[in-house]
Amino acid sequence: IGVVSYFREKGRYYAAVPFKVATKKALPKTGKNTAVDINVGHFNYTDGQQNVLPKKLERIYEKIKHYQRQLAHKRVVTGSAQSNNYLKMRTKLQACYRKAFNIQNDLMHKFTTNLPNNYDQIVIENLSVKGMLMSHVASKGVHRAMLGRCKQMLTYKCKWYDRKLILADKLYPSTQRCAVCGTIKRGDERITLYGNKKYGTKHNEFVCYNKKCPNYNLVVDRDTNAMLNLLVLIEHPKLNKAL
Repeated sequence: IGVVSYFREKGRYYAAVPFKVATKKALPKTGKNTAVDINVGHFNYTDGQQNVLPKKLERIYEKIKHYQRQLAHKRVVTGSAQSNNYLKMRTKLQACYRKAFNIQNDLMHKFTTNLPNNYDQIVIENLSVKGMLMSHVASKGVHRAMLGRCKQMLTYKCKWYDRKLILADKLYPSTQRCAVCGTIKRGDERITLYGNKKYGTKHNEFVCYNKKCPNYNLVVDRDTNAMLNLLVLIEHPKLNKAL
């Protein structure tokens, strides 16, 4: 046991005790592989989709927004951060934050445990979370989606169960590449958070404009297309780079 730290939250005291987990036994091989396309609010993988921001969390975040406004108002009116009303409101805010964290942490643990249990090789995007947090469009969603925590959990659980975790290169164009013909969108054909202005497509739509492609001019789900592109890296690791 290392250094034990304690903290106070919601009027209660908690102790954080660090400890090491013994190496777990390797699981039997399943012969199955998967790829995870990480998005704000949901993760797409071979067998479906995992929602990481359920509706009950939306209600909690609405409460958090309300309590934050009340807290700011009380501090301005009283001129102090130590009044009884201020402390009561801060306790309510802390309780909501803790509840939101517990719900998401539980979802993330179940998802990252399910993957090593059912797949031998797992491919995930190695996203630049810090860079994404700089964007005013998706910064709040990125923070709430716990993208970095998902990668962290998968990393140590794959080591526990002797699974192979493949991190896609940050410059690998999984969302810009057609999974059928391999054509990569460049310039004004690229898909952004706002979609594509040139062709008027939405951000969650992928349309290949290569006339030789079987999917020419067909609207497919962008996340599913990206997941298939990530899955290719298992059999073709040489593609794991900027194309």
